[in-house]
Order: sequence, then structure tokens, then C-alpha cells
Amino acid sequence: MDSAVLQLLVLAGIAIFLILRLRRVLGTREGFEKPPIAAPGSSKGISGPKRDFEVIEGGVDADIADHAPDGGPDATALAEMKGADPEFHVGEFLHGARQAYEMILMAFEAGDMDSLLPLLSRDVYESFMEVVEIRENEGLTVAATFVGLRDVRIAKARFNRDRSEAEISVRFDAELTSVVRDREGRVVEGDANAIKRQKDTWTFSRRMGENDPNWQLVATGD
Repeated sequence: MDSAVLQLLVLAGIAIFLILRLRRVLGTREGFEKPPIAAPGSSKGISGPKRDFEVIEGGVDADIADHAPDGGPDATALAEMKGADPEFHVGEFLHGARQAYEMILMAFEAGDMDSLLPLLSRDVYESFMEVVEIRENEGLTVAATFVGLRDVRIAKARFNRDRSEAEISVRFDAELTSVVRDREGRVVEGDANAIKRQKDTWTFSRRMGENDPNWQLVATGD
């Protein structure tokens, strides 16, 4: 056999051997292969880095973890509220609770109960109204100034799945000045120049998923 032909056969055998080895190491691609998917924010047709792992959704919700111990009953109730109403946000709720606390407290001190009617449950409204009427009958007036809130935090959260009803108790640590005067204008309680601290726990309630996003004050306590 010609030496050139023999040399070609040897080289062909080596090539076949290398191809078989590579197939065992790298594997093969068979069938239809999807074109690369463009990464978010990239130009069309330019793929991002290939992921060889599956992204698992879920994990800790920072909006809840910032305000309730992870895995506790309060965090569980808040998560159920979010499940019933995806628009619910704990941080936004607390921001609204701060504003509601100041508005309700100052209106109550001024005896302006008409403005509070939509914000209070019937029981709370009647309780506040009773105090206002006693002050009026005794000729007492209150002059109060809201200084600010030192702390606002969730004390307890509950969710009734059957009724889709949420209740969140909020602990307020406030500072204000308050002076009570009689009919003659004499100070009978308080000091306009003395800032006092007041701690309250108020419970707000709402049916999740309804069109009305407003919460109502349903209970008060120290």
C-alpha cells in the first residue's frame, strides 16, 4: 500500500477517535433548541448570562419583617392580609396610622366629633362622645397641642379568614401639651408649657379586598 494512503488512514482513525472522546465528554445537542432570550434591559437578540439554577420565589418579606418578628403570629397575620389584598402595605398602613392618631386625638380634645364619625366604630364614637358631653356639661374646655410621636409600632395583628377581616393594634408613644380650663378660664388641669408623654394602643380594622381602603378605629386602650 502506498505510504501516503497509509498515512491518511492513520490520520482518519485518530480523528474518529478524538470525535468519539469529545462526544462522551461534552455530550450532544439534539432536536430543536430555543433561541437565546434577551436579558431584561438588553438589546433584542442579545442574551444575558446563562443560569444553570432555578430561581425560587418567596423568602422573607422585608415590609413585614421590619415590623413583626419573622415567623411569629403577627407576621403570619400580616402575610394573610397581603394575600387577601395585594395592595396592602404594612409600612404605608403605619404611616396612615400616625396621621390618623394625631387627627383623631386633636379632634377629640377639641370636641369636634362630627369630623370623626367616618373614622370610628360606633362603640368608640359613643365612648368619645360621652366624654365630650361630660366636659361640655361641666363647662370645661381643652386646649391641646400635638408635639409629635416618639415611637409607633405594631402591638398585635389578627386576620379572620372567614370574614376576610383584619385587625391591627398599634402602640403610640406621643408627646403633647394639654390645658383644661373651667367656665371662667381658670386652669384646672395641665400646663401649656409642659410637654407630657401619652401612650395609647389603638386597634384599627378593615375588610381586606374591598374597594374602601380606609381603616376604622374599633378599640382604644393604654
